[in-house]
Amino acid sequence: MDAIYIIGGLVLLIFGGDWLLKSAVGFSLFLKIPKIVIGMTIVSFATSAPELIVSLKSALQGHADLAVGNVLGSNIANLGFVLGVTVLLSTISVEKSFYKTDWPIMMLSSVLLYLFLIFDGILQSYEGGLLFFLLFLFLVYLLKFQKSAVLDEMPKEEDVLPLYKNVYYLLIGALALWGGSELLISGAVHTASYYGVSERVIGVTVVSIGTSIPELSASLMAIFKQEKAISLGNLIGSNVFNILAVLGLTSLVSPIKVTDQALLQNDVYWMLAVSFAVLPLTFLFDKMKLSKREGFLLLSMYLVFISQMIF
Repeated sequence: MDAIYIIGGLVLLIFGGDWLLKSAVGFSLFLKIPKIVIGMTIVSFATSAPELIVSLKSALQGHADLAVGNVLGSNIANLGFVLGVTVLLSTISVEKSFYKTDWPIMMLSSVLLYLFLIFDGILQSYEGGLLFFLLFLFLVYLLKFQKSAVLDEMPKEEDVLPLYKNVYYLLIGALALWGGSELLISGAVHTASYYGVSERVIGVTVVSIGTSIPELSASLMAIFKQEKAISLGNLIGSNVFNILAVLGLTSLVSPIKVTDQALLQNDVYWMLAVSFAVLPLTFLFDKMKLSKREGFLLLSMYLVFISQMIF
């Protein structure tokens, strides 16, 4: 039954996030909000909705390890698993913005999170506020200096939907996210209790992989349609939002106290290692490109990470 809860919750989260994104973009176009603003705020927040809802509800229900494990695991999965599989199937060109902005901001966010957690094991409200403020500065920088990068991440559909359809997608999207988070958290907590494993393990593996499925499906669809594969910037941006928006907002609402020391002694270091590794890989074999060899190395790192948790 717990497995059904977890699978059902993940399915609802994936569809709910997609419906919420469709509604958010639809409302924005209906209200004639500038495209650049849609790309920077609405699209970014909507695509992070599954992680945000799961982490927020987990923290509020007293499952902080599940909330932190979800974000750490998602960040590792985005670069190790999703990026690894993607570049195994199709070469990705690395834009200059990766070196100038994307990677430095991701590393700054990751290091800040590490320092906040390692200091006392608690992500305090003021620390979450600082993370969220950094996100605001990052968005302002993008708006001023990197408009083209933001516009590239916009969904291709630009037809203005009727108002009733926007309301419909908003309602079913919100309902699916709420229901999916309830099922996923309930299934994850019961599974951890039944098998005698920690919530941290469930969060870093099952939950994090599940909330990374939208990024993977977007990458694979782009390859199968012979379109430009998902950019490295998209995955880096997802990691930045997971830290600054998801954990930032969650800890603003309720401080997050980590109880499983493995999150602080193991998982956060893996997140830092995988995040850092992407930089040298971009010029290790083919300069400014990620291809099969880099994909194999990234996927190998992820498999080692998962295996050392299981065995």
